[in-house]
Amino acid sequence: MLRLFLKFSLAFTLLPFAVAHAGDSPTLEIVWPKAGDVIELGDDPERAIGVVVKSNFLLLAAGQCGDNGQCGHVHMKIDPSGDTCNIPGRAYNSMNSDFGGDLIKARFGHCASPTGRHVIGILLANDHHKPVLVDGKPVTALVEVTTK
Repeated sequence: MLRLFLKFSLAFTLLPFAVAHAGDSPTLEIVWPKAGDVIELGDDPERAIGVVVKSNFLLLAAGQCGDNGQCGHVHMKIDPSGDTCNIPGRAYNSMNSDFGGDLIKARFGHCASPTGRHVIGILLANDHHKPVLVDGKPVTALVEVTTK
């Protein structure tokens, strides 16, 4: 899991974004689903579920933070050690930058194999889509689930 975390961090670090720094230490966690959960996917083309996150950052739509340095949104990758679940042509599976808040859509329909074991990874980004860093590392959270 640590190796996967390091790959996840590196994957987002290499995204075509400049890096942002936060004043206070930001936090980020996945509230739902929990590690080990078995989740039934719908039969719609996106096969999406809602992932609930928690952060001490204010999560708003991109461009809405103004001068608040403790504000941003979340980028998500499913199976962050690779690109098999990304939206075609994108370096991620989902973002909540259009609306903000603590809910982000995980689109398993983009995965080569939507069902099975997956890791949901999230990255905290600032108002301009740049990763938020603590001690030089992106603020991320991971959870492994099984989808059916």
